[in-house]
Amino acid sequence: MITLSSDFGSPYPAAMKGVVLQRTDARLVDVSHAFPRQDVRAAAFWLREILPYFPPATHLVVVDPGVGTDRAAVAIEAGEHVLVGPDNGVLLPAARVLAGDAEAATSDADDAIRVHEISYENAASSTFHGRDVFAPTAAEIHESWAADGTVPDAVDGVGDVTPTDEFVDLDLPEPAIEGDAVRGEVLVVDDFGNAITNVPGYVLEGLDEVHVDGRAVPAVETFAEVPEGQWLATVGSHGNVELDVNRGRGDEAFGVEAGDSVRIEL
Repeated sequence: MITLSSDFGSPYPAAMKGVVLQRTDARLVDVSHAFPRQDVRAAAFWLREILPYFPPATHLVVVDPGVGTDRAAVAIEAGEHVLVGPDNGVLLPAARVLAGDAEAATSDADDAIRVHEISYENAASSTFHGRDVFAPTAAEIHESWAADGTVPDAVDGVGDVTPTDEFVDLDLPEPAIEGDAVRGEVLVVDDFGNAITNVPGYVLEGLDEVHVDGRAVPAVETFAEVPEGQWLATVGSHGNVELDVNRGRGDEAFGVEAGDSVRIEL
Protein backbone atom coordinates (compact mmCIF):
# COMPACT_ATOMS: atom_id res chain seq x y z
CA MET A 1 0.00 0.00 0.00
CA ILE A 2 1.12 3.54 -0.79
CA THR A 3 -0.68 6.49 0.78
CA LEU A 4 -0.57 9.95 -0.76
CA SER A 5 -0.83 13.27 1.09
CA SER A 6 -0.29 16.80 -0.17
CA ASP A 7 -1.52 20.38 -0.24
CA PHE A 8 -1.99 20.19 -4.01
CA GLY A 9 -5.75 20.09 -4.30
CA SER A 10 -6.47 18.88 -7.85
CA PRO A 11 -5.38 17.77 -10.48
CA TYR A 12 -1.67 17.45 -9.53
CA PRO A 13 -2.04 14.29 -7.40
CA ALA A 14 -3.15 12.40 -10.53
CA ALA A 15 0.27 12.94 -12.08
CA MET A 16 1.95 11.47 -9.00
CA LYS A 17 -0.34 8.46 -9.16
CA GLY A 18 0.46 7.97 -12.82
CA VAL A 19 4.19 7.89 -12.10
CA VAL A 20 3.71 5.50 -9.19
CA LEU A 21 1.60 3.14 -11.27
CA GLN A 22 4.28 2.97 -13.96
CA ARG A 23 6.55 1.31 -11.39
CA THR A 24 4.25 -0.68 -9.11
CA ASP A 25 0.74 -2.09 -8.91
CA ALA A 26 0.50 -1.22 -5.23
CA ARG A 27 -2.83 -0.16 -3.80
CA LEU A 28 -2.98 3.65 -3.66
CA VAL A 29 -4.88 5.42 -0.88
CA ASP A 30 -5.38 9.19 -0.66
CA VAL A 31 -5.06 10.58 2.85
CA SER A 32 -5.73 14.19 1.87
CA HIS A 33 -4.71 16.65 -0.80
CA ALA A 34 -6.37 19.51 1.05
CA PHE A 35 -3.84 20.18 3.78
CA PRO A 36 -3.41 23.93 4.37
CA ARG A 37 -1.23 25.26 1.57
CA GLN A 38 2.49 25.31 2.44
CA ASP A 39 1.71 24.76 6.13
CA VAL A 40 4.29 22.18 7.16
CA ARG A 41 3.27 22.15 10.81
CA ALA A 42 -0.43 21.57 10.09
CA ALA A 43 0.38 18.69 7.77
CA ALA A 44 2.77 17.22 10.33
CA PHE A 45 0.01 17.33 12.96
CA TRP A 46 -2.58 15.63 10.77
CA LEU A 47 -0.16 12.97 9.55
CA ARG A 48 0.79 12.19 13.14
CA GLU A 49 -2.89 11.71 13.95
CA ILE A 50 -3.92 9.78 10.82
CA LEU A 51 -1.08 7.55 9.60
CA PRO A 52 -0.92 5.30 12.71
CA TYR A 53 -4.33 3.94 11.73
CA PHE A 54 -2.89 2.42 8.56
CA PRO A 55 -1.40 -1.05 8.24
CA PRO A 56 2.26 -1.18 7.13
CA ALA A 57 2.65 1.11 4.12
CA THR A 58 4.82 3.53 2.23
CA HIS A 59 3.60 7.09 2.80
CA LEU A 60 4.21 9.69 0.09
CA VAL A 61 3.92 13.21 1.51
CA VAL A 62 4.35 16.48 -0.40
CA VAL A 63 3.85 19.71 1.52
CA ASP A 64 6.86 21.51 0.19
CA PRO A 65 7.21 25.30 0.31
CA GLY A 66 10.95 24.83 -0.33
CA VAL A 67 10.57 23.02 -3.66
CA GLY A 68 13.24 24.12 -6.12
CA THR A 69 15.64 25.21 -3.36
CA ASP A 70 18.53 23.26 -1.91
CA ARG A 71 16.33 21.48 0.63
CA ALA A 72 16.96 17.75 0.67
CA ALA A 73 14.55 14.90 -0.02
CA VAL A 74 14.30 12.03 2.45
CA ALA A 75 12.91 8.58 3.07
CA ILE A 76 12.39 7.59 6.71
CA GLU A 77 12.10 4.05 8.01
CA ALA A 78 9.70 4.02 10.96
CA GLY A 79 8.70 0.65 12.36
CA GLU A 80 6.90 -1.23 9.60
CA HIS A 81 6.40 1.95 7.57
CA VAL A 82 8.46 4.17 5.28
CA LEU A 83 7.72 7.86 4.71
CA VAL A 84 8.94 9.74 1.63
CA GLY A 85 8.92 13.51 1.23
CA PRO A 86 10.80 16.79 1.58
CA ASP A 87 13.36 17.30 4.32
CA ASN A 88 11.44 20.07 6.09
CA GLY A 89 10.27 18.23 9.20
CA VAL A 90 6.81 17.34 7.92
CA LEU A 91 7.48 13.59 8.26
CA LEU A 92 9.09 13.50 11.70
CA PRO A 93 6.13 13.61 14.16
CA ALA A 94 4.33 10.81 12.30
CA ALA A 95 7.52 8.82 11.84
CA ARG A 96 8.21 8.79 15.56
CA VAL A 97 4.71 7.57 16.35
CA LEU A 98 4.91 4.89 13.66
CA ALA A 99 8.25 3.80 15.11
CA GLY A 100 6.65 3.45 18.52
CA ASP A 101 8.68 6.29 20.02
CA ALA A 102 6.50 9.39 19.93
CA GLU A 103 8.36 10.92 22.87
CA ALA A 104 11.84 10.62 21.36
CA ALA A 105 13.87 13.81 21.66
CA THR A 106 15.68 15.16 18.64
CA SER A 107 19.02 13.89 19.90
CA ASP A 108 17.61 10.37 20.20
CA ALA A 109 15.75 10.37 16.89
CA ASP A 110 18.10 7.91 15.18
CA ASP A 111 17.29 5.33 17.88
CA ALA A 112 13.66 5.23 16.71
CA ILE A 113 13.90 5.99 12.99
CA ARG A 114 16.35 5.68 10.10
CA VAL A 115 16.63 8.58 7.67
CA HIS A 116 17.91 8.31 4.08
CA GLU A 117 18.71 11.24 1.81
CA ILE A 118 17.50 11.01 -1.78
CA SER A 119 19.69 12.50 -4.51
CA TYR A 120 17.80 14.14 -7.39
CA GLU A 121 20.23 16.22 -9.42
CA ASN A 122 18.45 15.47 -12.70
CA ALA A 123 14.86 16.11 -11.65
CA ALA A 124 12.78 17.02 -14.72
CA SER A 125 11.13 19.96 -12.98
CA SER A 126 12.18 22.36 -10.23
CA THR A 127 8.56 22.95 -9.21
CA PHE A 128 7.00 19.46 -9.14
CA HIS A 129 9.22 17.15 -7.11
CA GLY A 130 6.07 15.29 -6.07
CA ARG A 131 5.89 13.88 -9.57
CA ASP A 132 9.57 13.74 -10.50
CA VAL A 133 11.32 12.79 -7.24
CA PHE A 134 8.97 11.60 -4.52
CA ALA A 135 6.52 9.52 -6.58
CA PRO A 136 9.13 7.31 -8.29
CA THR A 137 11.03 6.99 -5.03
CA ALA A 138 7.94 5.93 -3.10
CA ALA A 139 7.09 3.36 -5.78
CA GLU A 140 10.52 1.74 -5.77
CA ILE A 141 10.80 1.83 -1.99
CA HIS A 142 7.41 0.15 -1.74
CA GLU A 143 8.56 -2.68 -3.99
CA SER A 144 11.84 -3.15 -2.11
CA TRP A 145 10.25 -2.82 1.32
CA ALA A 146 7.52 -5.34 0.46
CA ALA A 147 10.08 -7.79 -0.93
CA ASP A 148 12.69 -7.84 1.84
CA GLY A 149 12.14 -4.96 4.26
CA THR A 150 14.92 -2.79 2.87
CA VAL A 151 15.21 0.66 1.31
CA PRO A 152 17.02 0.55 -2.05
CA ASP A 153 20.36 2.37 -2.36
CA ALA A 154 19.27 4.03 -5.61
CA VAL A 155 16.08 4.90 -7.50
CA ASP A 156 16.10 4.53 -11.27
CA GLY A 157 15.90 7.94 -12.94
CA VAL A 158 16.17 9.83 -9.64
CA GLY A 159 19.44 9.14 -7.84
CA ASP A 160 21.12 7.52 -4.86
CA VAL A 161 19.44 6.84 -1.53
CA THR A 162 21.96 7.20 1.29
CA PRO A 163 21.60 6.88 5.09
CA THR A 164 22.11 10.18 6.89
CA ASP A 165 22.13 11.58 10.42
CA GLU A 166 21.47 15.12 9.20
CA PHE A 167 17.87 16.15 8.64
CA VAL A 168 15.43 18.92 9.49
CA ASP A 169 13.47 18.15 12.62
CA LEU A 170 10.08 19.45 13.69
CA ASP A 171 8.61 19.37 17.17
CA LEU A 172 5.04 20.50 17.72
CA PRO A 173 4.93 23.12 20.50
CA GLU A 174 4.18 22.13 24.09
CA PRO A 175 1.74 24.05 26.34
CA ALA A 176 2.94 25.85 29.48
CA ILE A 177 1.35 25.42 32.91
CA GLU A 178 0.81 28.78 34.64
CA GLY A 179 -0.64 27.99 38.07
CA ASP A 180 -4.34 27.28 37.54
CA ALA A 181 -4.10 28.11 33.84
CA VAL A 182 -2.55 26.64 30.71
CA ARG A 183 -0.95 28.74 28.00
CA GLY A 184 -1.35 26.89 24.73
CA GLU A 185 -1.44 27.45 21.01
CA VAL A 186 -3.82 26.71 18.17
CA LEU A 187 -2.15 24.03 16.08
CA VAL A 188 -4.69 23.77 13.28
CA VAL A 189 -8.23 24.74 12.33
CA ASP A 190 -10.19 21.95 10.67
CA ASP A 191 -12.80 22.31 7.93
CA PHE A 192 -15.58 22.70 10.51
CA GLY A 193 -13.82 25.69 12.05
CA ASN A 194 -12.81 23.77 15.18
CA ALA A 195 -9.68 25.38 16.64
CA ILE A 196 -7.50 22.48 17.79
CA THR A 197 -4.98 23.44 20.45
CA ASN A 198 -1.91 21.73 21.85
CA VAL A 199 -3.48 21.67 25.33
CA PRO A 200 -3.99 18.07 26.51
CA GLY A 201 -7.59 17.08 27.03
CA TYR A 202 -7.10 15.83 30.56
CA VAL A 203 -7.09 19.43 31.83
CA LEU A 204 -10.87 19.52 31.31
CA GLU A 205 -11.54 16.46 33.47
CA GLY A 206 -14.17 17.19 36.10
CA LEU A 207 -14.75 20.75 34.91
CA ASP A 208 -18.05 22.27 33.78
CA GLU A 209 -16.56 25.60 32.72
CA VAL A 210 -13.23 27.18 31.83
CA HIS A 211 -12.17 30.70 30.92
CA VAL A 212 -10.59 31.07 27.49
CA ASP A 213 -8.69 34.33 27.20
CA GLY A 214 -10.90 35.68 30.00
CA ARG A 215 -14.25 34.52 28.63
CA ALA A 216 -16.34 31.87 30.43
CA VAL A 217 -16.91 28.84 28.20
CA PRO A 218 -18.75 25.56 28.98
CA ALA A 219 -16.49 22.49 29.11
CA VAL A 220 -18.50 19.64 27.59
CA GLU A 221 -18.08 16.18 26.12
CA THR A 222 -20.43 16.67 23.16
CA PHE A 223 -21.56 19.61 21.04
CA ALA A 224 -25.20 18.83 21.75
CA GLU A 225 -24.80 19.64 25.44
CA VAL A 226 -25.04 23.35 24.61
CA PRO A 227 -27.54 25.32 22.48
CA GLU A 228 -26.88 25.93 18.80
CA GLY A 229 -24.47 28.83 18.39
CA GLN A 230 -22.99 28.41 21.90
CA TRP A 231 -19.22 28.56 22.38
CA LEU A 232 -17.66 25.50 23.99
CA ALA A 233 -14.44 23.74 24.90
CA THR A 234 -14.20 20.00 24.42
CA VAL A 235 -11.70 17.21 23.82
CA GLY A 236 -11.37 16.13 20.19
CA SER A 237 -10.65 12.66 18.86
CA HIS A 238 -6.94 13.56 18.86
CA GLY A 239 -7.02 14.01 22.64
CA ASN A 240 -6.43 17.79 22.65
CA VAL A 241 -8.67 20.64 23.75
CA GLU A 242 -10.72 22.18 20.94
CA LEU A 243 -12.40 25.59 20.92
CA ASP A 244 -15.65 25.11 19.08
CA VAL A 245 -19.18 26.35 18.47
CA ASN A 246 -22.19 24.07 18.27
CA ARG A 247 -23.12 24.23 14.57
CA GLY A 248 -20.78 27.15 14.01
CA ARG A 249 -17.13 28.00 13.55
CA GLY A 250 -14.94 28.10 16.63
CA ASP A 251 -12.11 29.96 14.91
CA GLU A 252 -14.41 32.86 14.06
CA ALA A 253 -16.12 32.96 17.45
CA PHE A 254 -12.90 32.87 19.44
CA GLY A 255 -11.06 35.05 16.91
CA VAL A 256 -8.15 32.65 16.49
CA GLU A 257 -6.20 30.97 13.73
CA ALA A 258 -3.34 28.48 13.57
CA GLY A 259 -0.36 29.76 15.51
CA ASP A 260 -2.34 31.99 17.87
CA SER A 261 -1.78 31.76 21.62
CA VAL A 262 -4.67 30.89 23.95
CA ARG A 263 -4.86 30.96 27.75
CA ILE A 264 -7.24 28.53 29.40
CA GLU A 265 -8.01 29.19 33.07
CA LEU A 266 -9.17 26.06 34.86
